[in-house]
Amino acid sequence: MSARALVAALGAAAVLGGGALAGCGDKGGDDDGASGADATRTQTVQRTTRVEVVREVGDEAFDPEAIFERDGPGVVTVIAAGLGRGGGGGGGGLGSGFVVSESGEVATNAHVVTSGEGARLRKAQRVYVRFSTGDQVSARIVGVDPFSDVALLRVDPDGLRLRPLPFGSLEDLEVGEPVAAIGSPFGEERSLSVGVVSATDRSIESLTGFETTGAIQTDAAINSGNSGGPLLNARGEVLGINSQIRTQSGDGSGVGFAVPVDLVRRSISQLRESGRVRYAYLGVSTRGLYPQAAEHFDLGVQRGAWVQEVVDGGPGDDAGLRAGDEDDAERFQEVEWVPGGDVITRVDDQALRTDSDLGRILARYRPGQRVALEVVRGGQKRTVQVTLGERPVSVPGG
Repeated sequence: MSARALVAALGAAAVLGGGALAGCGDKGGDDDGASGADATRTQTVQRTTRVEVVREVGDEAFDPEAIFERDGPGVVTVIAAGLGRGGGGGGGGLGSGFVVSESGEVATNAHVVTSGEGARLRKAQRVYVRFSTGDQVSARIVGVDPFSDVALLRVDPDGLRLRPLPFGSLEDLEVGEPVAAIGSPFGEERSLSVGVVSATDRSIESLTGFETTGAIQTDAAINSGNSGGPLLNARGEVLGINSQIRTQSGDGSGVGFAVPVDLVRRSISQLRESGRVRYAYLGVSTRGLYPQAAEHFDLGVQRGAWVQEVVDGGPGDDAGLRAGDEDDAERFQEVEWVPGGDVITRVDDQALRTDSDLGRILARYRPGQRVALEVVRGGQKRTVQVTLGERPVSVPGG
């Protein structure tokens, strides 16, 4: 699904007026003959849930109430208007965001304040930020990073009480660690949901055709309007920006994804500096190896990124990286492979072990930097020196 599935499509009047949101059917039927016994059962479930989500995490107690009290004031609702085609004034959306500095900087998702993708990406004509105090002010889009789905906004801090949220670290992040998400699902502002880290190092869609690597998967409820809000650890530190859900019905299904805080930091730093973000570009398409595939194709190495295509005139092509011949494509375990190309096993001193390692490692570099790639070609190891280019806004040939 597209990342834009998380932007609530709202009419301009509904968005700017702050009234009831169209299409929110969950409020209907509240007085549909519910008995006193039903109400009692509901209250009991709420009390039980509150006890279950307070747990020890190492030396930290995961207390959603304390997290919300501490970090809730730093989470905002982001309202975008003027997203219509052809520069028209219509079309709008609603998402979430959070304060990152006392100078009035607010982080959110790029898809909350833009429409279109790739070269057709357009910024909203007007953006407003609504704080927990009830203040609603105009915001300026400092810049957007469509590759990592991050946007940096700025508001005038005069007269506002700003609560910047601290960034956390992914170094010791483990599957099963409890997390909290705060945002405005379906426009219901300052909503808290809790869950755990379901997986790490996922790859998710971006607004460009390139994948965003290193994403955090969570079962904390993420729904339309949560986009741009923070995913928080037990200390109330930002682990990522809630960005996408994976669903076939359009509803939240327990599989949400957050852009990792390392990418968020990188994006904000460059957006603050120049209003845009530049990514290194190798210009190859690869497929991650696993032992059975490596053995089947007799590659002489069990792990790495097997080059399936090299973009003509790209940095990899200029450096002499090789792909196989598409006419020799072969299906193995229901996947089509193009044999004959290089297997990239290392970038400088960093070994490739998983499908997304190449993209994740290259994201740490800047265009113009030179890297040494260890490749296996015809069963023999060799080193290829590559000067990285700048990633285009759309996938070549896509």
